[in-house]
Amino acid sequence: MWMQLKNKVSTNIVAIFFFCFCFFSLAQDNDTSYKKRVLESTEIDLLFSYYDQEGQNAAVTGGEGTEELTDATSTIVVRIPLSEDEVLTVDAGISAYTSASSSNVNPFDGDINRLASPFSASSGASRQDVLAYFNPSYTHSSDDRNTILNAKAYVSNEYDYFSFGFGGGIAKLFNEKNTELSVNAQVFLDTWNPQYPIELRNGFFDSRITGNGVYAPNFSPFEKESRNSYSLSVSMSQILSKKLQGSVFVDIVSQNGLLSTPFQRVYFSDVSNFFIENFQLADDVERLPTSRFKLPVGGRLNYFVSDRFVVRTYYRFYNDNWGINSHTANIEVPVKLSDKFTLYPSYRYYTQTGADYFYEKETALSSTAFYTSDYDLSSYNAHQYGLGFRYKDIFTNAKVLKFGLKTLDLRLQNYDRSNGLNAFIVSFGSTFVAD
Repeated sequence: MWMQLKNKVSTNIVAIFFFCFCFFSLAQDNDTSYKKRVLESTEIDLLFSYYDQEGQNAAVTGGEGTEELTDATSTIVVRIPLSEDEVLTVDAGISAYTSASSSNVNPFDGDINRLASPFSASSGASRQDVLAYFNPSYTHSSDDRNTILNAKAYVSNEYDYFSFGFGGGIAKLFNEKNTELSVNAQVFLDTWNPQYPIELRNGFFDSRITGNGVYAPNFSPFEKESRNSYSLSVSMSQILSKKLQGSVFVDIVSQNGLLSTPFQRVYFSDVSNFFIENFQLADDVERLPTSRFKLPVGGRLNYFVSDRFVVRTYYRFYNDNWGINSHTANIEVPVKLSDKFTLYPSYRYYTQTGADYFYEKETALSSTAFYTSDYDLSSYNAHQYGLGFRYKDIFTNAKVLKFGLKTLDLRLQNYDRSNGLNAFIVSFGSTFVAD
């Protein structure tokens, strides 16, 4: 299952001020006789993305099987100036996906003429889902624009997962707005509706089971079905010269609760194998510790080469107490073709060590305390190549109803992972400004 899909919709929202994060503010005119509005007029972003992936290491089927997945996401972001100093932003979206791997939570439903196999998809209900989310936020800037407060909330929902979050923060600008220090805090309170593999559910029986002996897995459902996440981010950005701008950040993340994914199978090396047709029945599901501590540290460095070229770089080091260490490096070089058109070629490299609890199929022992065959937690390298195209019209000459078209963005990205996962992403965005 594509892990980025696991978060979620309702309507009760609590926005609480915490210390938060704003990024790369540029120097402004400090004329006290006229206070420039933070946002002059309402802006609307319309965003769409399409994601397609392939692979042969599905966690749903114990690290072996099809990972085919497609996802289409539509998002609308509305920024409304409430006053000279205040902006309300509402971000809402729907993501619909179809997954061959998640269809095999129950590989025996759907097409009766299909032979059950981890390398083919069931046509049953578990093959698709819809995620919806609602994310409002509020910012307030001081009269001198040197202090920015922020509060936000998040609610999202899909079939087996509900998420509620809130947070906020503060950013302070110093040194004639050349230096910015910001702190951000956020809380997510999530709840699973566990969907276990069909063969591990109460009352399951199928006369087609084959194997040595009787299929009787030593399985027990998870007692705790909630997951809480707490994060604190601290960052500092600095204009170093007329052409150079940089920033550094550190995040502290703590999670506790049900951190395992209930529908991801595990197969043991010391337990007999049982099958229905070509599909191997689970020995258990993924079992991971109920706590996790993450510590990402990184920075950005942007260099203005000329009126036509800018070099943007990014690096992050990540460590957690599950044994994963990772490095991420990214470079993007916007090329300004004219006043209105810009190209954005980019490249991203990622590498990580495997988690202490990762085991390939049928290598874990049933006596082991924690185990997973999710290749997202394995050791691998990844390359991502991208090309973006932007159209910008500062005069918003093109009109749609009472809104002027400000920008159009098209981005294409290709992702290749050393353990066989490949993906393609296309995204399109547009920004409109009220007259």
